[in-house]
Amino acid sequence: MINWSAVLGEGGSRDIARAITAVENSSEIGAEILAQLPMPTAHVIGLTGPPGVGKSTSTSALVGKLRANGRRVAVLAVDPSSPFSKGALLGDRIRMQEHASDAGVYIRSLAARGHLGGLTETTLDVITVLSAAGFDSIIVETVGVGQSEIDIASAADTTIVITAPGMGDGIQAAKAGILEIADIFAVNKADRDGAEVAVRELKSMISLAPGSTGWVPPVIPTVATTGEGFEELTSAIADHLSYLQESGDLDRRREQRLRDYLVARAIAVAHRQIHNREAAGQLAHRVAGGDLSRASALELLVSEFSVDEHQEN
Repeated sequence: MINWSAVLGEGGSRDIARAITAVENSSEIGAEILAQLPMPTAHVIGLTGPPGVGKSTSTSALVGKLRANGRRVAVLAVDPSSPFSKGALLGDRIRMQEHASDAGVYIRSLAARGHLGGLTETTLDVITVLSAAGFDSIIVETVGVGQSEIDIASAADTTIVITAPGMGDGIQAAKAGILEIADIFAVNKADRDGAEVAVRELKSMISLAPGSTGWVPPVIPTVATTGEGFEELTSAIADHLSYLQESGDLDRRREQRLRDYLVARAIAVAHRQIHNREAAGQLAHRVAGGDLSRASALELLVSEFSVDEHQEN
């Protein structure tokens, strides 16, 4: 049996890629790998925001600052999926070529594969692999943020929401749930008109938000193309990590992350098992033909699944 802890500890990019592919595909090798690895200890930084605000450029600038501070950095760019191959469609690695030759940086695009929430079903598994490979910081860049795309907050230790002038006012941010998920705000493209207004609106909305936990999200103007503001952003990230450690919230967040992961994977397994059952197709045919109500069909399907599960146990 391969000692994957030792293999990944050597930090070879090919071995890391092989392990990530295995856990992404939920293969037997992937399960074997995860069984050998400790829980992740790397600082997971979630980075999200609406399309067009410069997330990938900001990620690249942030990687540069973290590397300057001596941290090994991995980037997971969660892309929309190709409807045909189910593979990553945008390929954010292309936009981070300046770090391609740096052995202390690993960049991987992950396909969302239709998974809601802006993340993939196996994101935590991939984070586990990267943490075992010795990366200090893992940046997870999501496909966007919206009503159904805010589970980055449960997957990250520190969540950064990037916005830009003209991308929507504070009210829109509140409606999208952004105020609830952000630990840090970055107003990118701060060299454009309206940046000061955007910063002021966000600060005003934050001051009115109920349920403060002791950490007030800072609002930092940035210009990703020049690196302006990223010293302050990196400092805010370090401050937030210190706050989490001192308050005990880091352990609580990571335990909640595990709970959410276990529930999500259990639902996914049950979904696949039920969907693949012959009875599901037969019941759907009867409902479509008017021989059975949807409520009765659902009751029969759940009953059959429960009986089979009980027999297997």
